[in-house]
Amino acid sequence: MNASAPPPPGVPSLRTRRQARERALSLLYEAEVKGISPDAVLSALPAEPDRFAAEVVAGVGGHAEEIDGWLRRYARDWAVERMPAIDRALLRIGVYELLHRPDVPTAVVISEAVELATRFSTEDSGRFVNGLLARIAGEVRGPDAPDAPEAPPA
Repeated sequence: MNASAPPPPGVPSLRTRRQARERALSLLYEAEVKGISPDAVLSALPAEPDRFAAEVVAGVGGHAEEIDGWLRRYARDWAVERMPAIDRALLRIGVYELLHRPDVPTAVVISEAVELATRFSTEDSGRFVNGLLARIAGEVRGPDAPDAPEAPPA
């Protein structure tokens, strides 16, 4: 398939998924700032968001304890609660996708999270998000995952 050809029916374009991730990020950030669940944020919307965005938000909310467990295990010298809220939301999206969305390639999960971190968070966030997701990907998806370390830490 050439790069300018539209994706097959039912397969969202990269641009659409990128926009959906950005929307999911904003909804998860909103939930965090308001101190409410991601499901509550989705329920309060006047119009339903893109299907992929809604699936990601609901998935992060439904697997929050599991996702934060992975982050606690791999975030060296960082308490999840002390991470910038945007980074935390991005990492939760990335870990959710690594664990529960095998249809999304590892390289896409990591590069999209890094791109959003670079755009919306601190100067060092892209590097932080990349390193943490790469280590988790190494264990979740195996040592052949792009950017994964040779041996994931215990």
